[in-house]
Amino acid sequence: MPSVFETAPTASAIPITFATKTSWDAIRDGLPGEARQFALAHGFAAKPGAWLALPAADGRIAQVLFGLEEATGKFRDLFRPGALPGLLPPGVYRFANAPNDGRLATLAFALGAYRFGRYRTSDAPDVKLVPPDGVDVAAIARMADAVALARDLINTPSNDMGPQELALAAQSVAERFGAGFNCIVGDDLADKNFPLIHAVGMASPRAPRLIDFSWGDPAHPRVTLVGKGVCFDTGGLDLKPSGGMLIMKKDMGGAANVLALAQMVMDAGLKVRLRVLIPAVENAVAGNAFRPLDVFRSRKGITVEIGNTDAEGRLILADALALADEEKPDLLVDMGTLTGAARVALGPDLPPFYTNDETLAADVARCAREENDPLWRMPLWPPYDSWLDSKVANVNNAPSGSFAGSITCALFLQRFVEHARSWLHVDIYAWTPTARPARPEGGECQAARAIYRLLSERYG
Repeated sequence: MPSVFETAPTASAIPITFATKTSWDAIRDGLPGEARQFALAHGFAAKPGAWLALPAADGRIAQVLFGLEEATGKFRDLFRPGALPGLLPPGVYRFANAPNDGRLATLAFALGAYRFGRYRTSDAPDVKLVPPDGVDVAAIARMADAVALARDLINTPSNDMGPQELALAAQSVAERFGAGFNCIVGDDLADKNFPLIHAVGMASPRAPRLIDFSWGDPAHPRVTLVGKGVCFDTGGLDLKPSGGMLIMKKDMGGAANVLALAQMVMDAGLKVRLRVLIPAVENAVAGNAFRPLDVFRSRKGITVEIGNTDAEGRLILADALALADEEKPDLLVDMGTLTGAARVALGPDLPPFYTNDETLAADVARCAREENDPLWRMPLWPPYDSWLDSKVANVNNAPSGSFAGSITCALFLQRFVEHARSWLHVDIYAWTPTARPARPEGGECQAARAIYRLLSERYG
């Protein structure tokens, strides 16, 4: 993603003045007479998201007014300035006064400039921002580049983003930072004891694989990231309806967000021994597809009965988590687009997270608030664990009832984590259904910025 920041001193940068309904009267009265009359004539009243370009005598833009929520209001969209790149004419701009949060406003400006342009001429805004004083531009750019990576991967259609292409994208990120890269492909998965990954992916002509790369000093604390990489999900033999299948190119959103997080960690040089594991598959329909009520012995030795072939994400994560857990990492994080139940409960913007580590839970919640990367803790509720019981195997991958689907998914995955010091599971959506400031419609980076902040605080 090209940088939107103008770091050279630019005296001609156009000022953007932020106003709320409370501050607008004072700002208006401080404008030159003609500018004040122009604003009044156009009815500008500092409504959140409203903007107005004030002309100079020579016809150029002298100043931009932009409305924000009150700083003390019940709801403040701290990414509101992210609408600006799509509104402003080409030019170089600067913040004339402080928005509600200068750092997040600067990040929002960068995120709002993103456009997915792989298949047509990009309409990316031709705008630049002179960063406010005191803002760490390198840190903001690091986040913006990582978000763009996740969005690009998720937005790419599945004909160009299968398991092999996802592996190549991961290899590119790994090699950029000198990480050691490995990939187990096809029938080798069965030979090397990854039966669930192999079972889910074997019906597709695009071979499944387990992507694995490591970076950092082996003496540093071990942090392992696991991302669900289902490059397209038909639902398998429990076939999805067409409406449910429409945006399933995003079902590798967990992998994309893990790669974004890993890129930030490596670019910042955090003092961790980082490992990234991505089981990459396509859940297809064919004569050799895995079936309802099939039973597989997982890498961990737990036998799994298939209650539903459309609950495939937790299957591939189970084998990857079991591998990760063998190293006894200090922190094990998994992310995946796993359940519709999470969306029913919390909607598309607020992914649930699960952990039994109270300190980790408090830190994740705080970092999510501070980064405007919303997350909400949900319980690993022990009484529901019995819903996963099977009459013929150790566990069923999908309870027959319709209750608490996100919780039972987390409880299923918890069975494959035994030795990690702390485990964090995040059930993301990885998609913005309707465009909002700094969040264009399409693939989205969720949870990665919050977790990166957590890791930076612990291992910076």
